[in-house]
Amino acid sequence: MNAETSKSDPGREFPRLTNIGLSGILVTFSDELSEPANRAALAFRARLGTESWDGVEETTTSLTSVYIRFDPSHLSHEAIRKSLIALIESEDWFASSLPRKRRLWHIPTVYGGSFGPQLPDAAALAQMSASEAISQISSQRLRVLTIGFAPGQPYLGTLPEAWDIPRQSGLSAQIPACALAVAIRQLVLFTAQTPTGWRHIAQTGFQGFRPETETPFALRPGDEVMFPQVNEEAFANILAGDRSDNGGAVWEYIK
Repeated sequence: MNAETSKSDPGREFPRLTNIGLSGILVTFSDELSEPANRAALAFRARLGTESWDGVEETTTSLTSVYIRFDPSHLSHEAIRKSLIALIESEDWFASSLPRKRRLWHIPTVYGGSFGPQLPDAAALAQMSASEAISQISSQRLRVLTIGFAPGQPYLGTLPEAWDIPRQSGLSAQIPACALAVAIRQLVLFTAQTPTGWRHIAQTGFQGFRPETETPFALRPGDEVMFPQVNEEAFANILAGDRSDNGGAVWEYIK
């Protein structure tokens, strides 16, 4: 693996280009999550999608970076690095506009009790009551920072600084699909039942991974999500009437 900063400004740490094997390059905008770094990664990947470079086979984002996979029989490392550096230097990606056609989702959520058994612990770590925690989280408008760990699974953030709480030192044996969990100023909306160190604070009926559909990942990086609170009776009614896997969620385009 070989890392290299933009050749026109060798003293600049970021963005950083790193060769990944024979057919990949990683463009990193920061080693730590921040809104500008995530914005840069999302905007840069969106711009790559309009370039139609011959030989580029896939692009994807993480929290603060963009991975480019290419066919080395069509495009050499040297050639793609030259093109990427030129694109990096064409604008200030940390201040770029976010991709167009992003959506704002409103996903009904039931908090605490058997639907969020670790809400009291998470709230205590954030130094607030459970009711204060629900009020704060349910009113936040959070960005889908990236999709990862499991198919279609979004990481959302960032929450206020009080929610910079650690993951558990051990694992919960299982967290259900559609569960909402919290740690390190982020929420994760789980797409499958799985063990986790994130604290389970709430439950939705939103299926983020829909393998039988044309768009199996329901959410996209850059989308925004709110988790308005509903009571258990309303949640049960939503699930009973849901035929779309949205769990009562609705969305609109962000203008």
